[in-house]
Amino acid sequence: MPVKNIKALKISLRQHYREYRENLDSSQKKALDYEMHQRLWKLPAYRKSHLIFTYVSKSIEVDTHVLINTAFSQRKLVAVPRCIENHEMEFYEIHSFDDLAPGNFGVLEPIPEKCRKITDFSQGLCIVPGFSFDSNGFRLGYGKGYYDRFLMKFAGDTVGLCYSACVQWNLPHGYYDRPVDVLVTEKYIRRISHEKFAGGKA
Repeated sequence: MPVKNIKALKISLRQHYREYRENLDSSQKKALDYEMHQRLWKLPAYRKSHLIFTYVSKSIEVDTHVLINTAFSQRKLVAVPRCIENHEMEFYEIHSFDDLAPGNFGVLEPIPEKCRKITDFSQGLCIVPGFSFDSNGFRLGYGKGYYDRFLMKFAGDTVGLCYSACVQWNLPHGYYDRPVDVLVTEKYIRRISHEKFAGGKA
């Protein structure tokens, strides 16, 4: 498929899944998020991880505020991203939501002066956002490449959270895209085999 057509397809898919999420009423979204949270908490990779890397959710995303507070209560370390130049991200450990302030795109980000910067990405669990994921664990993000770049250097476990209605059989992806290890929806958990993907985990 020509590159320009892939770009157009991704734009169309983002709009489609954005509209799906925007049309969820609050009670329906809360119920779907609850089911995903329950499945995530049961994952061995979550239970064994002392350090949780996670995005701070916006209104149309799977809620991570509950996940962050639960991780605090379980005495896990929590690290959240701060966007910097060149479409890169830094992660900082936070101890409460008071350590956050609105940053790029209106997303809550850690305040560097109050938080410890994380530089070791050899372990931990990263909860990855996306408009859509496919059956092989590849994601459709927001188009800026922040997580694509970060996941290239992250060696821990990765989990994608996605509404089942936003899961596709196959999404366009590039050679350097890294699929998640596990996909969690409100209906099921899918563990991904990376043996056939270059650069993935065996």
